[in-house]
Amino acid sequence: MDRATALTRIEAVLDAVETGPLPVPIREVWVYGDVALGLDPLDRLDVYVTKDLLLRGDSDAGAEFEAEHGVKGVGSAVSAEWAAANPELVRTNAGGHAAPEKCLAAALLDDDEPTHLEVCNAPFEQNVRRRLEAALDRGAYDQVIDPRGVCLYAEGRRSEEALEKLRGGDLAFPTLPEALSMLGADEAAAADAADAITAARTSQSGRSVRGDVV
Repeated sequence: MDRATALTRIEAVLDAVETGPLPVPIREVWVYGDVALGLDPLDRLDVYVTKDLLLRGDSDAGAEFEAEHGVKGVGSAVSAEWAAANPELVRTNAGGHAAPEKCLAAALLDDDEPTHLEVCNAPFEQNVRRRLEAALDRGAYDQVIDPRGVCLYAEGRRSEEALEKLRGGDLAFPTLPEALSMLGADEAAAADAADAITAARTSQSGRSVRGDVV
């Protein structure tokens, strides 16, 4: 993906978050990896969103949706208002239950674009540290998130300053092994984790999504 297209896609995501409705409320939007580093073109566009729980569920609307479409969890896991307006975008897990992360990917991204969406209930920085700590304990380095990120939306508004710096490629970051070392990985583990992150990203194609709960 060329950088201009990536920046256009990022702004479209921010527009969708601001205008809604979406499957679940969004508290933060970050970008990380290639786009934060100012690369052009990008191997993949990486987007991280922090989701909130639905504060007001709608069990009646959910029951109606399940009766019509056979999907559980509408009105509790994802917004009944959004699902009713976008039934073709509702995505489920293997158990036939509405999957918030898959619904968000369908709502925010095109099917064939090289973009990864990471969805979690925890803020980016907290989840980056948690995933790295877990990976160091188990050696599962492909689960690590690239910590070199930029927050573009928080507290109900987008950061125009961060967007401007992103557009200008004005953000400076260390190498990936250095960034992981700064978070507590030793030199060897940081190098292994960086290699695993790179391998996992290059093995993906089109749109990908991962949901996580802390």
